[in-house]
Amino acid sequence: MQSKKQQLLDLIRNNPFVSQQDLALALGLSRSAVAGHIAALTRERQLLGRAYILPQSAPLLCIGGANIDRKLSSLSPIRPGTSNPARLLKESPGGVARNIAENLARLGLPVQLLTAVGLDATGQGLLAQAQKAGVDTQASLQLADAATGSYTAVLDADGQMLVALAHMELAERLNPDFLRSTAAQRAQARLLIADLNLPAESLALLLAEAQATGQSLVLVAVSEPKMARLPQDLGGLRCLVLNLGELEALMGERLRSAVARQRALARLRERGLQDLVITQGSKGVLCSRPDGRFLPLAAPPIEVLDVTGAGDAFAAGLCHGLDRDPQDLEAACRQGLTLAALTLQTTATVHPDLSPATLD
Repeated sequence: MQSKKQQLLDLIRNNPFVSQQDLALALGLSRSAVAGHIAALTRERQLLGRAYILPQSAPLLCIGGANIDRKLSSLSPIRPGTSNPARLLKESPGGVARNIAENLARLGLPVQLLTAVGLDATGQGLLAQAQKAGVDTQASLQLADAATGSYTAVLDADGQMLVALAHMELAERLNPDFLRSTAAQRAQARLLIADLNLPAESLALLLAEAQATGQSLVLVAVSEPKMARLPQDLGGLRCLVLNLGELEALMGERLRSAVARQRALARLRERGLQDLVITQGSKGVLCSRPDGRFLPLAAPPIEVLDVTGAGDAFAAGLCHGLDRDPQDLEAACRQGLTLAALTLQTTATVHPDLSPATLD
């Protein structure tokens, strides 16, 4: 015979908006007894908040940058100090957290995005596009006093990048005050994914919360300079995703041998990190194992059309895998490699035909 607590959970599963009074009447309990069972279920994370959110319907929540990506090519040799004719090669939604969120939504998962955009046409277009893809952006910041972020790459006539300009200052507004204002959204998430565009104080807050609550947190690097934003205490961090240059920036030394990389992993685990994934482009990835060694996983051999968005696709596939089985990092990395390979075979930042059946 089912316990009253299990019966209560079944009633909530059938109607997440049911009132405590109705639950009490259905179960023949007092309202205070129902409240006690609900509190116990919440502590056990079988309920994640009102309207009694169940773990399987709780969202994956992405926090970080959203911007517009532009790629221009000069039509003739660049002449400094004057206007140069160019053509627009590509303009698409970008930002690490935004790209990961769109990938996950197209894979059929419930996703929320916490980001910051301006009250300009670019920002509103970014939010509308994300919502159309299935991403909930309602809690994102929309600011009238700043322009939406942008990343502009300028290529020469041979296709080599001459300079890239990143305007990402809006991510600084995702500060601890903003995080505290969105605490309810984060409490309901079954997995948190943040990029290192966040201010250092915000990253420290997310780590402290994850350590206190046991909520799973994945951090994704964005550049070598921003590795300095990670705090010394990495307790609460389920997985850190970066490339070798970013790992070297974090550790402050060259890590060209397998022994050096293993030593870096050991030091990071002493700081509280659970797992580390090093992306290596066409060589695949290295994923950490419990014994302190790295497992090399090869990337699928494919014909590459455009590398844009492949790293974010890998991170999304990894998170999709960890959501399925939090203990199987190898399988999660293989899903990441598959999704990255699919993205590399398109010119889009996020694979346009991605669906829940894709990775299977």
